[in-house]
Amino acid sequence: MENKKVLICDDDEGITEMLKTLFEIEGADVITENNSLEVFKLLNEQKPDLLILDLWMPVLSGDQLLKSIRQKPDTADIPVLVVSASQDGPAVAKEAGADSYVAKPFDIYKLLNEANSLLS
Repeated sequence: MENKKVLICDDDEGITEMLKTLFEIEGADVITENNSLEVFKLLNEQKPDLLILDLWMPVLSGDQLLKSIRQKPDTADIPVLVVSASQDGPAVAKEAGADSYVAKPFDIYKLLNEANSLLS
């Protein structure tokens, strides 16, 4: 994960901070955002190698955001790993265009394995 840029968007600051620490230990450059409305700006400015996205957020949900990301040519190819505690999360994530899915509460090693496979 060395020299890879990871954008993490979750409305829970505790989760974004924990994931930031985890991915920085792995050598990634990490950007965190708690407001899903800011993600497009960050995708265009920062050009991350991976987006980790929560499904259920206020204002603009993760699945709505992901559908929009997939429709725009400049962001359509960004790998997206969705995380969610929702029972129907896997189906919603797949339908929205996620590349991978990890259920919350997540196993850190499973999350890292999924992220590494999307980055390679």
